[in-house]
Amino acid sequence: MPGALVLSLDFELHWGVRDHVTLDAPYAANLRGARDAIPMMLDTVSAYEVACTWATVGMLFARSRAELEAMHPARRPRYVDARLDPYGEPVGDDEARDPMHFAPSLVASIRATPRQEIATHTYSHYYCLEPGQDEAAFAADLDAAVASAALHGVRLRSIVYPRNQRNAAYDRLLRAAGIVAYRGQPRGWVHTPRGGGATTLPVRALRLAEAYAPAGPSYLVRWDEVAQPSGLCDVRASFFVRPLRERTGMHAIERARVSRLRRAIVRAGRERRIVHLWWHPHNFGVRTEANIAMLRALLDTFVECRERYGMESLSMAEVADRAMAVPVA
Repeated sequence: MPGALVLSLDFELHWGVRDHVTLDAPYAANLRGARDAIPMMLDTVSAYEVACTWATVGMLFARSRAELEAMHPARRPRYVDARLDPYGEPVGDDEARDPMHFAPSLVASIRATPRQEIATHTYSHYYCLEPGQDEAAFAADLDAAVASAALHGVRLRSIVYPRNQRNAAYDRLLRAAGIVAYRGQPRGWVHTPRGGGATTLPVRALRLAEAYAPAGPSYLVRWDEVAQPSGLCDVRASFFVRPLRERTGMHAIERARVSRLRRAIVRAGRERRIVHLWWHPHNFGVRTEANIAMLRALLDTFVECRERYGMESLSMAEVADRAMAVPVA
């Protein structure tokens, strides 16, 4: 099979950061800006005829507070860290009054754009490795995610775990719900899934240093690594696309980082492997035009590889379909 570019976005707005970012904090500008960045991203990927997987928090589907509360599962996680519990979060009546907690219009825009997959980021931005959660609560959350998507005509086939906290014990629940693919982490100790308390400052520092290193592991994925014994497919991440920093723009260190991503795309096309890039829409919520220009630079490289090597753009579910249907020599 040819090489493939996979793009996935963790679409969460305030639900994804509510435990450490208030709506009057400076970073809230990113959240507000995400609502402008998403249409620009959709226009960009549509122009390049590129697929994306939008892993969407189920609560964002709701059209009103009444609908949201009706969708809440009866069984909920009892996190030891009470800050993680989203069910006490104050919300407005609907998207017009509370655009940080409701986003049905953005979901509709994603659905209307060709080649876009809507996946789940769980219903409540559920943390699978945090103390106090359990299998029954995850099962209830998953049921709510499936139901909230179904109200909008969406059948979920892929999942991205919030904060990449995959719990392999829940694989059978995913299969029963119709999920075929998940986004695993790159291999290596620094990327091992862990709860928030175990994601220490040194771990974060190593991840940041790796992102800006001029060279390092490629994190490309072979096709024969995708299908798992569990019956699911691990469409493993390769690189987090860090946004351009506000003060530096495309200075030398940023150009070097983007060049490394472009080299990874070329290598994936040449070696018939998968390169999986991911980010959050709110990462592009400030300096949006500069970050869209960075995305276009990456997609320009993909187009060159599509023409030269026959490289394809695939959603997570499409990768799973290929990996399960076609034996790889």
